[in-house]
Amino acid sequence: MNIDSYHYKTNIPIRFGDLNAFGVVNNDVFLTYFEMAHSGYWRQIVNWKSISKGIIIQNAEINYKKPVRFNDELFAYVKISNLKNCSFEVDYILTIQHEGGEDVCTTGKTVCVFFNYTSNKPERIPAIERQKMIDFEALVY
Repeated sequence: MNIDSYHYKTNIPIRFGDLNAFGVVNNDVFLTYFEMAHSGYWRQIVNWKSISKGIIIQNAEINYKKPVRFNDELFAYVKISNLKNCSFEVDYILTIQHEGGEDVCTTGKTVCVFFNYTSNKPERIPAIERQKMIDFEALVY
């Protein structure tokens, strides 16, 4: 896990409702944080605007390293890997910012499928959007 290989970073706001009775972010919320991070990537880097086609999650993996609390400044790093015709993997590193740097609190991966909501079927990732991901990540295909 080399954080320097991640080119996209975004702030993740922690909401009071994300916390459990012990004052830490509840485990089930981290998938929402991953979604917020990859949605930002998809909007900003790929510039996707369709409402009839988009991304669905086929598989998700979350690895908890340290608890996250309400006053923590949380950031998500996102990297696309294993780009295929209709799907790709998204790698995540969530960090807590502090004066001396950042501590990794969570890592994970999702398998995303490009999906046509009208036909209700997976579809090839459009060439323009696919190329934007390749260029941004400097992937070799």
